Amino acid sequence: MQFVLDGQPQFKGWSKPGPLVGGAVEVPDDESFDAISGYYRLFQLKRGHRFSTDDVLTAWYGTTWCPRAEKVLDLGSGLGSVGLIAAWRLPGATFVTVEAQEQSVQLARKSAAFNGLLERYEIRLGDFRDKTILPEIEKFDLILGSPPYFPIGSGVEPDHPQKHSCRFELRGNIADYCMTANQHLASGGVFACIFPEEPTQKARVIDGARQAGLTIVRERPVVLRETEPPLLTLFAMMRKVDLPSRMHDKTWREPVLIIRTATGEIHPEYSAVKLAFGFPP
Repeated sequence: MQFVLDGQPQFKGWSKPGPLVGGAVEVPDDESFDAISGYYRLFQLKRGHRFSTDDVLTAWYGTTWCPRAEKVLDLGSGLGSVGLIAAWRLPGATFVTVEAQEQSVQLARKSAAFNGLLERYEIRLGDFRDKTILPEIEKFDLILGSPPYFPIGSGVEPDHPQKHSCRFELRGNIADYCMTANQHLASGGVFACIFPEEPTQKARVIDGARQAGLTIVRERPVVLRETEPPLLTLFAMMRKVDLPSRMHDKTWREPVLIIRTATGEIHPEYSAVKLAFGFPP
């Protein structure tokens, strides 16, 4: 068991932005307690699923293109990394997150408590397709999702149940995310998600959006290392009924976002992106 107190205003020359939160906490030996946005921190298992570039980009992209959100929904929220970053960027918004793994929900609740979010941050345990967990009447200005990418049987599946659920489609797929987003978006709302750029995978996003009545308004491919092809794509979608007919089938494809240069250094633009969600550049 370790004890953590984070009150340092700087990290390697970078001044932390945002509110000072938390204090001394106990961290079990099988968990880590990691910086996520400004002074916000996240509990996660050392050997379980851990937050990734996919998560931080989803939160950044959604809050960038829907900065006026008052009510936010995070689908399949896992450890809470996407929701926490979004909550840091949208201090006036209220949140609902839905996650089916009890262990992940327990970790997310500890993180929310440390970061002082409990009054505006509701974490629900269950499958977001279950209407008793997420009633149809609830509407949100911004919906976020960092879904699992792979159908069952399409690759080597990890032994750890937390990793398994986050990588493979045990409880629905990208089409389910799109359909749920369409059902719960408020008028003019935005659904932001991330998915592989590989043509077969991207086709699943396009088909899922079309079947759900969503338009992919903009997308941004992500290159993990300069000179390599895009591996992921960020998507921002809106309901077709909220758009003029001339935009129903139009998507603005942005220039690629490069994470690291060819020599392995953090790309200058990604450094600026990291600053935008309170993370060391």
